Amino acid sequence: MPWKPPVDDVFQAAARRQAAARPAGVGKRLAARLIDTVVLAGVTAVAAVPLGTKAIDHVNDKIDAAKLSGETVTVWLLDGTTATYLGIVLAVLLLFGVVYEALPTAKWGRTLGKKLLGLEVRDIEAHEPPSFGAALRRWLVYSVPGLLAVGVVGVAWCLFDRPWHQCWHDKAAGTFVAG
Repeated sequence: MPWKPPVDDVFQAAARRQAAARPAGVGKRLAARLIDTVVLAGVTAVAAVPLGTKAIDHVNDKIDAAKLSGETVTVWLLDGTTATYLGIVLAVLLLFGVVYEALPTAKWGRTLGKKLLGLEVRDIEAHEPPSFGAALRRWLVYSVPGLLAVGVVGVAWCLFDRPWHQCWHDKAAGTFVAG
């Protein structure tokens, strides 16, 4: 029988890789986030552009009607119609965000941007991909403050956090980004 060199156990090799995980660099994380943001913005724009055009036409029709009335009239930019359009756009953003961010993060520990740059989201304790609940919490803590522009502080938090370089969304989900 010919001699075969010993082969490393696949499961032990995976366990060693997980144990050796280190926080990813800020530059790679930013690049991955930019890729994911472009994809998310592109899909959201598919819904936002036609609905935004309808909203602008609706507001312009209201302004024209107010001008023709000859009276001083308050024209509200946000009414039932424009609020519905805005709600649809926000729903598309959040629902596609869950499908694009939370599901792949829970299943594989990465989104498209993270995969392209060799990054993974891992649970801080087990060093495995987070559960769906943690991935969803991570996405919501990132996206909702991001819509309100407060999210910049949460994302910049990783510059000062030690040792895992966690942003607010990582802290809320108990995760870190390994690179």
